[in-house]
Amino acid sequence: MNHKIQTTKSQQFINITNKVAEIVKNSNVRDGIVVVYVPHTTAGVTINENADPDVVRDMISALNKAFPVHGDYLHFEGNSHAHVKASLMGSSCTVIIQEGKLMLGTWQGIYFCEFDGPRNREFYVKIISSSDKHISI
Repeated sequence: MNHKIQTTKSQQFINITNKVAEIVKNSNVRDGIVVVYVPHTTAGVTINENADPDVVRDMISALNKAFPVHGDYLHFEGNSHAHVKASLMGSSCTVIIQEGKLMLGTWQGIYFCEFDGPRNREFYVKIISSSDKHISI
């Protein structure tokens, strides 16, 4: 199922944890996994701290130091930095569902990562239910 998201900055992390948790809750799946997938080459998804907003600022700052917006890139669109950052973040993340809830750590959140905005974007959520007999390792 796809979900629309509007980014408002050239680079930003948008916390989508509550949206994903709501989708999981409405699915009535008690145990399984949820996959969040971003179908864009200049945006990604990651799991990171959601308690201190400075972490998001620091992440973007560090990515810009390593891969500056204006660098020695050949791609004619001028957004090579965004492609590199999106590849590093990845296009999907998987979270375990246990007792109908996301198994995230105390400080963890799921972030949509925009590197070439603002844009109209989307992400997909796929929930896979476990059978009654499963092994947790």
